[in-house]
Amino acid sequence: MTTRWRDERFSARGSENKTRRSQIMLLVDPGLYIGAAADLNDRQALADAAVTHILSVDSVDPSPLPPADDAFRRKWVNVLDEVTSDLLSHMDDCYLFIHEAVGGGGTVIVHWVNSGFEGQLCLYEAMHCEVDTSNPVYKQYRLSKITEKYPEMQQVPRELFAVDPAYSSSSEVSYRCRKCRRTVFRGSSILSHPVGGGASAFGHKKSRNLTGDVQCTSYFIEPVLWMEQALLGVMDGQLLCPKCSSKLGSFSWCGDQCSCGRWVTPAFQLHRNRVDEIRQLSMQKQDQVPTPQTPTPQTAQ
Repeated sequence: MTTRWRDERFSARGSENKTRRSQIMLLVDPGLYIGAAADLNDRQALADAAVTHILSVDSVDPSPLPPADDAFRRKWVNVLDEVTSDLLSHMDDCYLFIHEAVGGGGTVIVHWVNSGFEGQLCLYEAMHCEVDTSNPVYKQYRLSKITEKYPEMQQVPRELFAVDPAYSSSSEVSYRCRKCRRTVFRGSSILSHPVGGGASAFGHKKSRNLTGDVQCTSYFIEPVLWMEQALLGVMDGQLLCPKCSSKLGSFSWCGDQCSCGRWVTPAFQLHRNRVDEIRQLSMQKQDQVPTPQTPTPQTAQ
């Protein structure tokens, strides 16, 4: 549904110059239309489409706009109609509203005009239509929004940092500084990315010794709490072990290129040759079966 929703949005833009109306209600799925606030003024079009629910994504409450009667169920998501705005965090509620409308035999119209929201729909689809805050896709998205909200990086919400694994216990895979053995991050903090184009992606770096190998020589992770002071007020820098100060990698809020050729934004990368992967061994107790003992022959009296 989200893919068709996005594609039809682009089609709507192409149609705007071919009609006198500012927008056109477009049917993207049975019972689901997309449009703009102007479409709410067209009572006949709403009636013809049998619209029963109205979902508005805007910073202005559309309630005063027609139709203002009780014939419609409404939901308003108070989000600025800007590319940098965060709609993804509200997507579950929007999805539920649409699902209940269509599932109950109704018809819903959703209106917004923001291309940034379309990209967030793609992310929502990639997460199988459920906002999962532990999903690497969502974590990467959330980090990218920080650079838009705090361009000077003087403030980074603490909830964006993963817990320092050195002060918490867990059975998951961990990664330690190769020099001092201090645990620096856990496997759940790794933000995987699609493998890039390899050597062809570095064509602009003529002096580099390029090979045809496509591999990632760094782990790209979410920021961990021990990094906090190093990240504030600067856009890029080194990431040093919090215990022995040896260089583990680097960070850039503007992004950096992985050795595989993929550009990652923002980038918090720790080099694989500077850390060791540690896996917990699960020791299972085996049931001990008593060994039968042979009775000792008694001496005949």
